[in-house]
Amino acid sequence: PRLLRRRGKQPDKQPADYLYIISNIGSFGEEVYKVGMTRRLDPMDRVYELGDASVPFPFDVHAMIYSEDAPRLEALLHRFFDSRRVNLANTKKEFFRVKLDDIRGVVEKNHAGEVKFTLLAEAAEYRRSETLRNSNRAESSF
Repeated sequence: PRLLRRRGKQPDKQPADYLYIISNIGSFGEEVYKVGMTRRLDPMDRVYELGDASVPFPFDVHAMIYSEDAPRLEALLHRFFDSRRVNLANTKKEFFRVKLDDIRGVVEKNHAGEVKFTLLAEAAEYRRSETLRNSNRAESSF
């Protein structure tokens, strides 16, 4: 099979991929999740790449799902939450305004493997920025 040589991607015919569910509350607010898929050997490379792409804060990973059929699971989730897309005009944008428990429920019903979800976004840089912003406001009110 022809190999993809860019950015450590797996061979074209590699049957297993990763579905990721990530958020960026500093950029998009609460309960907005990106549901995407990657063929990267290290799926976190894709998450880091997205975090470097014109957003002020890094993404938090809520689930990284290894699947023999990730494209099917991704398409199923996209169809299920289609009416909750953030961008209804461009379906290539994979952001959804939905509760994480709803995503988890659909995944658990449609994926046989074990999946661990992280329910709370760490959002470390965002939370630190808010702490500094509030501290600066308090100091300037004196």
